[in-house]
Amino acid sequence: MKLNAKNRNRRLRKKLRVDEYQELGFDVAFKLADGTDNDTVDTFLNNFFNEVIQPNGLGFGGEGDVLWHGIVCTQNIGKCTDEHRTAVESWLNENGATAVAVSELYDVWWAE
Repeated sequence: MKLNAKNRNRRLRKKLRVDEYQELGFDVAFKLADGTDNDTVDTFLNNFFNEVIQPNGLGFGGEGDVLWHGIVCTQNIGKCTDEHRTAVESWLNENGATAVAVSELYDVWWAE
């Protein structure tokens, strides 16, 4: 499929998530201290969502126990920014996570 085609109508661009409907996101990985109990993990994640994810209109999908990895993107059609990446990375570093890794922005529908 030609992702750079210019003769698509609005409906098709939306369906394909290209041009003005493109969605950018980024991967994130972090580690909590070994032996962290479930209640502490729950509190950490609740704070993560309440203080940085939801206030910025973001969504996080991931998994883990003490070692977490996932994707961050916007809750609505839109594009994450470098400011979003910085906010997530800073919050994780300032709140006890270690080995924090945040990827560059990429197209979440058409990543290569």
